[in-house]
Amino acid sequence: MGVEKGTRESDTEHEEDLDEEPGEVIESAPPLKVGEERELGNSGIKKKLLKRGLGWETPEFNDEVTVHYVGTLLDGTKFDSTIDRDSSVTMKLGQGEVVAGLDHGIITMKKGEHALFTLPPELGFGVAGRDTVPANSFVRFEVELVSWIKVVDVSKDGGIIKKIVEKGEKHERPGDLDEVLVKYQVALSDGTIVAKTPEEGIEFYVKDGHLCAALPKATMTMKRGEKVKLVVQPQYAFGQEGKDASDAIHPVPPNSTLQIDLELISFKPVIDVTGDAKVFKKIMKEGEGSLVANEGASVTISYTARLEDGAVFERKGIDDGQPLQFITDEEQVIAGLDRAVATMKKGERAILTVKPEYGFGNIETKRDLAIVPPSSILVYEVEMLDFIKEKKPWEMNNQEKIKAAETKKEEGNLLFKSGKYLRAGKKYDKAASYVGEEEVFGDDEQKLVTALRVTCWLNKAACSLKLNDFKGAIKLCSKVLDIEFYNVKALYRRAQALIEAADLVSADMDIKKALEVDPHNRY
Repeated sequence: MGVEKGTRESDTEHEEDLDEEPGEVIESAPPLKVGEERELGNSGIKKKLLKRGLGWETPEFNDEVTVHYVGTLLDGTKFDSTIDRDSSVTMKLGQGEVVAGLDHGIITMKKGEHALFTLPPELGFGVAGRDTVPANSFVRFEVELVSWIKVVDVSKDGGIIKKIVEKGEKHERPGDLDEVLVKYQVALSDGTIVAKTPEEGIEFYVKDGHLCAALPKATMTMKRGEKVKLVVQPQYAFGQEGKDASDAIHPVPPNSTLQIDLELISFKPVIDVTGDAKVFKKIMKEGEGSLVANEGASVTISYTARLEDGAVFERKGIDDGQPLQFITDEEQVIAGLDRAVATMKKGERAILTVKPEYGFGNIETKRDLAIVPPSSILVYEVEMLDFIKEKKPWEMNNQEKIKAAETKKEEGNLLFKSGKYLRAGKKYDKAASYVGEEEVFGDDEQKLVTALRVTCWLNKAACSLKLNDFKGAIKLCSKVLDIEFYNVKALYRRAQALIEAADLVSADMDIKKALEVDPHNRY
């Protein structure tokens, strides 16, 4: 069977985030070979592969498929043919527009595939038959799947139906925080156009909404470059009241269903860097590869820093100026810039919005080009020029591991003395990771390594006590006591944590054991 010229073509799309409609259950089995016939599960439908299709995607119920088919009885008598009508047919799967069994067969096909399906009467024309099909007849359909349009119930209640007419790029979809660039045309059921974007499209933040409730909801299901047709019921459009005319839209009558042609041109991902909505990063240009700077990396960046009103208070690496080099997580820059830069890839450009808690706080601060008033929100346009990540333990020899552990331990000690217990704890964790129990050291190194490990655990336990993380302190001290059964510091620190955790019996046992070892200790 040939494909009709000019037939509408579209690709399917795998909607990973959307529930699938119930379909025919197909038993796990090797793919059919050309000429091979097999029953589809326990359905009673037999499928014979005549020509392989393209790709791996198959349509689902509710999708609109375009097919050619020839229907015959088992003796070869033809009763229906799109070929004879010289026109393909488009139908919605799951509606049984021809017969139910045909729909169940088509959902197993790939684009361009030819197959022959043999249907039992109950999935064909049943006891009634039709015209030239006798009652209780087995029938055959030779089918070519020309193309299909993916149909998605975005709102799960039929209120927003999306038909994908052009597949998008990659796999990413915009999130609630992201800024999207879309192009659309909105029409009433009678074709009257009520709203239309400029040719270049319009930008908005998904969380802020735009035009009507359906638009941001649908946009979050789309990929870059995807084009769709939406059918929007009144509850996701303008409801019972409709919409008065404005600069953006012509009047919409009450209870109107909308037809929206929508294209997602692009979007800029927006990331809540700190998880508390106080440092946002909007990616203006994607960086290279998958590696990010991360904590402890030596980074080189250029940036322009502004206040909310646009006043520039600092520039680095702009107009022949020297870029800024620093090590992340070392408090060498404000916390918001530090945390955000640690998430950037080489070559990435981003706009950072930093609340005062991660900026200069409530203190007036003099910078290179202007004074930053107290409690200012800051905006940084940043480019990651380069970074060098800290070496990982597996990239070091044993001497390098020991030296790195000692260095991180000393850095932790300085932070502890300054009352920066959270950052000190991270340093002790990093130090311990260089000489972890899974690392292999020589006999001459083992004693030093064990002592380093024990010191880091004890010091981290002291940080945990200061931070009221009593469970963490108990765990760390117990690790020490597994190695050094009568370590007095570990016994006393664990006892402190146990008292705070209201386990007085266990705390008493630790204190008594420590006093046995060192009765004069005033720890």
